[in-house]
Amino acid sequence: MTSEKPFLTDVQELRSRARQSIDKGAITPAYQGDVKQAIEILQTVLATEIVCVLRYTMNAITATGISSDSVKDEFEEHAKEEQQHMRVVAERINQLGGSPNFNPEGLASRSASQYSEGGNLVDMIRENLVAERIACEHYRELIRFFADKDPTTRVMLEAILTNEEEHANDMHDLLVAHQGEPMLQGS
Repeated sequence: MTSEKPFLTDVQELRSRARQSIDKGAITPAYQGDVKQAIEILQTVLATEIVCVLRYTMNAITATGISSDSVKDEFEEHAKEEQQHMRVVAERINQLGGSPNFNPEGLASRSASQYSEGGNLVDMIRENLVAERIACEHYRELIRFFADKDPTTRVMLEAILTNEEEHANDMHDLLVAHQGEPMLQGS
């Protein structure tokens, strides 16, 4: 009869391992990802969120037109939510032992999305929709990348993706309302 190893690590073993390498903080031997690579990737996510905060804030301030008030409110709400994303990503970088890069120098080149102010209300909505679609694709790819190697980062990105998909849907609805034609095709 062969003795199978228990599914869970012995409590004494867990306690012993927890005392080793305490300088690594939350990164324990069970972490399967590449910490340095995770931090580098999350720096691009951080930059993307910062750019989104800036774009939505600028749009909330500068949007004009007879029906701009409700759109400005939506831009403002999205700016606040993007700022929350920025914060949780920065905190995750810190948990992994990195230093979040908030330096504005090179921000645009580190970001997956672009900073575009848009000329009029419809252009602003359209550019925000494009940016949200970029974020959704980027986060889906990163979720697959992190998978089970770094479940904490994956779950964080899944929560952000849920919100980014809501933003994309909001921008799509606003675009339809202001252009008068639906763009999504039913399945």
